[in-house]
Amino acid sequence: MAEHNEIGTLGERLARDFLVAKGYQILEQNWICGHKEIDIIAKDGDDLVIVEVKTRKTPVLVKPEETIDSYKRQYLIWAANAYVERKQLDNDVRFDIVAVVIDQNNDYKIDHIEDAFYPVGR
Repeated sequence: MAEHNEIGTLGERLARDFLVAKGYQILEQNWICGHKEIDIIAKDGDDLVIVEVKTRKTPVLVKPEETIDSYKRQYLIWAANAYVERKQLDNDVRFDIVAVVIDQNNDYKIDHIEDAFYPVGR
């Protein structure tokens, strides 16, 4: 497996463990619909939470929420709608970002941004 894939997999595992420790119920991980994928789908109380995980080997100057462009937002919104429809859910949906920075010693820092963006019309 390529190093960037290993880092991404580690970041998603750390993000999942972090969310579980905060009391989130993990419903799906790496949920795929067509060519679209949602890193983590969880419940926080009654809210359905769509989580995009961003993992980096070193700190970056760009905030994680700034890396989610309008195309990626639409992609996540489309995939979230597909999930809600397939599972016939009636929950409020929230879009979060979990940023994981891992250093050369495999120490890490996690930043959780709740309500990182909103679908148009909200």
